[in-house]
Amino acid sequence: MAIGDKPVSGRPRPSMADVARHAGVAPQTVSRVSNGHTNVDPATRQRVVESMRALGYRPNGAARALKSGRFNTIGVITFTLRTFGNTRTLDAIAEEAARAKYAVTLIPVPDPTMGRVSGAYDRLSEAAVDGVILIFEAHLLDDAEFSLPPGVPMVVVDSDTGPGYTVVDTDQAQGARQATEHLLELGHRQVWHIAGPPTSYSAAHRVESWRSTLRQAGIAAPPVLYGDWTTRSGYRHGLTLGRRPEVTAIFAANDHMALGVMRALHELGRRIPDDVSVVGFDDMEETHAFWPPLTTVRQDFAAVGRLSLHKLLSKIGRTGPDTVDRTLVPTRLVVRASTSAPPPSPGGEARRR
Repeated sequence: MAIGDKPVSGRPRPSMADVARHAGVAPQTVSRVSNGHTNVDPATRQRVVESMRALGYRPNGAARALKSGRFNTIGVITFTLRTFGNTRTLDAIAEEAARAKYAVTLIPVPDPTMGRVSGAYDRLSEAAVDGVILIFEAHLLDDAEFSLPPGVPMVVVDSDTGPGYTVVDTDQAQGARQATEHLLELGHRQVWHIAGPPTSYSAAHRVESWRSTLRQAGIAAPPVLYGDWTTRSGYRHGLTLGRRPEVTAIFAANDHMALGVMRALHELGRRIPDDVSVVGFDDMEETHAFWPPLTTVRQDFAAVGRLSLHKLLSKIGRTGPDTVDRTLVPTRLVVRASTSAPPPSPGGEARRR
């Protein structure tokens, strides 16, 4: 093959020695450049890179992995990518992994059972991955104790795994408390809640915190209305609550359901926020464009994704005993135009707590 020619199909792939001869450097220099080492003169590095491109040379990743014991690949196991939070978290993990020069292998599991999780973990354990992130916001349907065999380092996102695992999650209780307290401080006597599905770990924590906040204010919580995170379920429950004149404040467990609630209230002629205040949870990019713009609790999915990846890489690089911890990422209430003080009572005086 002539110098500068591209490799032709059927011919041997160019070797590190070929690149060294083309660039006029030692093979060790090519090795340092291909492995990302910094102890190479910038001009020499550029010459080596140009020779790699000219010859069509690609470093042998498998050989590097055998030498270093690292594959520079992480696995991600998730129950669903249909929810806004899981998608955004995975996106942040992938971006941060790319910055760290890691690839991502994704394995979705069809249902939230311990057997499915174990099977996915075993598949990744046998594959060329250095660690695993589990994004699993659902409770286990089979009530099995969460337990995976030791081996591949793992970080869990948005799940209740019990002791023994490093967990990163949004502070669900803080967010629900912020939403409920905001409505109570505006003067609403009661706050109705449209929750996520009962199988959801995050939804359960928001329900618990909503109830606790009402209880601390001396208010008995009304029955929970369970949705499925979709606008359709929010719309259905919004029609039910919107027909009740005593309902003046609704806290929906995500922005999609809040949007469905708002549509139902508009159709019923209930003004937002004059007649009914609505608060969501997530702070999707579109919430400022709802009518009226939605007051909601902001989850920092990017921070959750970045932090989970950093914690996993720390485990991968650890030489001593592993450590486990639980990190909660704070939420923030974003107040927009969908909430206000409640309407005057029939007697003409504003409602008060």
